[in-house]
Amino acid sequence: MSGVVLMRSLSTFLATLLLVIAAVLLSINGCGGGSKTTIITTSTPPSPIQHVVIIFQENRTPDNLFQGLCIAPYGNSSACSTTPSASQYNIASSGVNSLGQTIPLSSIDLGSAGSNPDQYDLSHAHKAFLDMYDNGKMDGADLIPVGCAKDAANCPPPNPQFMYVNPADVQPYLTMAQTYTFGDQMFQTNQGPSFPAHQFIISGTSAPTATSSSFAAENPSGGAGCAAPPSSTVQVIDPAGVESPIYPCFEHPTLTDLLDAANVSWRYYAPSAGSIWTAPNAIQHMCGPNATPPNATQCAGSDWTGSAPKVVIGETQSSAQILSDIANNQLQQVSWVIPAGQYSDHPESNTGCGPSWVTSIVNAIGNSSYWSNTAILIAWDDWGGWYDHVAPRILNSYEYGFRVPLIVVSPYAKAAYVSHMTHDFGSILHFIESTYKLPSLNYADALADDLSDIFNFSQSPLTFQTIPPPANDAQCKSDASPATDPDDD
Repeated sequence: MSGVVLMRSLSTFLATLLLVIAAVLLSINGCGGGSKTTIITTSTPPSPIQHVVIIFQENRTPDNLFQGLCIAPYGNSSACSTTPSASQYNIASSGVNSLGQTIPLSSIDLGSAGSNPDQYDLSHAHKAFLDMYDNGKMDGADLIPVGCAKDAANCPPPNPQFMYVNPADVQPYLTMAQTYTFGDQMFQTNQGPSFPAHQFIISGTSAPTATSSSFAAENPSGGAGCAAPPSSTVQVIDPAGVESPIYPCFEHPTLTDLLDAANVSWRYYAPSAGSIWTAPNAIQHMCGPNATPPNATQCAGSDWTGSAPKVVIGETQSSAQILSDIANNQLQQVSWVIPAGQYSDHPESNTGCGPSWVTSIVNAIGNSSYWSNTAILIAWDDWGGWYDHVAPRILNSYEYGFRVPLIVVSPYAKAAYVSHMTHDFGSILHFIESTYKLPSLNYADALADDLSDIFNFSQSPLTFQTIPPPANDAQCKSDASPATDPDDD
């Protein structure tokens, strides 16, 4: 008798289960007679990330800086393709110029010293973007103007835009890309140089005001920010693509406002107060100038003053506060790390110390207690005028720009993963908003993904292995020369 009861109970349970499944399926298909739709969702584990560090280097493309992923002994040719599989890097070894000629990419040193020194800079103004983009054909790099360093020998070399960096100079970058996640569809959000790019990485826009439909399109002339001389101007571009000059001091919300409102700590490390790379100096409520712009002479707001300012200037490789903050357990929840010119990777005047600078920060975090809950996002601010073969998707008169490299280092980044998802600077902001449950700024962050394909919060945390520093590491770390900003474009 007990067996019969058991069979009847099981039959009743199965019948009830089938009815529940049928009801759910009917409601999903909209056939249940009601207007309410039932959605089946799968839960995702909460993010263990408690610290986000954005390291923002200068002026490179994947084709230019990461060719070593395709070259033995650093990588191999089968790892790269212009029609990549899921595990291949989308990197080209040649390009096409405006005459339709195929130009093989040639090797050049990362820095301004060496046997084949990088002794020139390429325009990366908005006009240079339009020349290289050529309505999506990506065949106008050879039209980009070249400026040689003073007294540079044999400058420019043949096809100066079609170069890749000697892999030996950037071995740490290659190691990080191969060990953690490399994003080969990361685009700078803007179609221009550093000043607007750095505005995008802190606020998702370079618009002058919260309601403006224009964007800052170029680097300023005569000074940057709300303490620049009264004669300073920056070109802004309107929806019709027309540029006009305004004073380079803006006023709109930034990600730091959302962080402050949520009591999420942050710090912005930068080389100098007036640099075009120091984004807070161009936001009036962040700068808090000592007089109404354009009559101010310095940023004097609370972010810049006090015993523990949020905007830290004067960062040099030999005495970087970002490193002492890590060592002293003072790392903020969100950090922007902006290099000085010597170790920025910026063409012409960098000393080849960028990999040493970045590696020192990554190793400091990786070998500390912060490793277990930190995401390090390494990106480059613009393409620098170097050739890249991937045409960006155009959203308006000034978005997107060309590809830039992205490396994500974290115990929860997918190991040896190539992200082929489209990302931009707004993705970094969106990731931070998602991590700390912040509202959207409704700028580029609202249009971008949140880097979710890069992370797996269910995986066993990756154990950090110290990144071998470059050969010039000791020399770079001993450099106490003043911070420089070479980007004058």
